[in-house]
Amino acid sequence: VKKEDVLTAIDTYRKELNFADIVPVSALKGDNTDELLTVIRKYLPEGPMYYDEDTVTDQPMRQIAAELIREKALRSLNDEIPHGIAVLIDSMKERDNGLFDIEATIVCERDSHKGIIIGKQGAMLKKIGSAARYEIEALLGARVNLKLWVKVRKEWRDSELYVRNYGYRDEK
Repeated sequence: VKKEDVLTAIDTYRKELNFADIVPVSALKGDNTDELLTVIRKYLPEGPMYYDEDTVTDQPMRQIAAELIREKALRSLNDEIPHGIAVLIDSMKERDNGLFDIEATIVCERDSHKGIIIGKQGAMLKKIGSAARYEIEALLGARVNLKLWVKVRKEWRDSELYVRNYGYRDEK
């Protein structure tokens, strides 16, 4: 969108509606985002602090690691595999030297999916592991030794037990 078109649209809306503030922003270029935050803070009251300042999530690191691995798998596989994969963290241990050993299993529904996830000579699994390891290391602030396996659980999404055990539904 051209800047002139945006300014014309803003002027049109300003005449019709009573906005307290209007802040044009370019998410692509990051233009004027500081001003947007200033305006937002002006209207939002300060709320109670429910977590420490360092806390960024209430999820355990094991869950975050599993979701990062799953995300990297889905991004790397594009449309080759449906979203019917889950990631289980089998173990996550910190060594005395600060290095983390993480063993995880990628669960898929078909034997053909397993081959695609592993890839030719393990290339796809290595790509997934490298991308996930990079982000997990950044989150932990430590080196990570990540080992991945792939297992087939036919129609696991149709099993309430598997879905719950894989962490996709809360137990009631």
